[in-house]
Amino acid sequence: MLFAYFWQQTRGVREDDWRHPVINGVGAVLLLISLIYKPNPASILIEFCWFGISIIGLVRALRARQRAKRENSSATTS
Repeated sequence: MLFAYFWQQTRGVREDDWRHPVINGVGAVLLLISLIYKPNPASILIEFCWFGISIIGLVRALRARQRAKRENSSATTS
């Protein structure tokens, strides 16, 4: 499941869509908060991984948006 999410963030989701990784990151954080009350080391580890992959997806999306803006601005000035 974790590998599938990693693949989705790196290949499967539109490159500049930031919403999907944000939603998944928020979900991971909420699950981590719930694990405070009944800790489970394996679940805590997987949620940290899930959150880390969400950060990767978010950074990629923001970079893609910046790159698209630069390309659009250079195309309009040419």
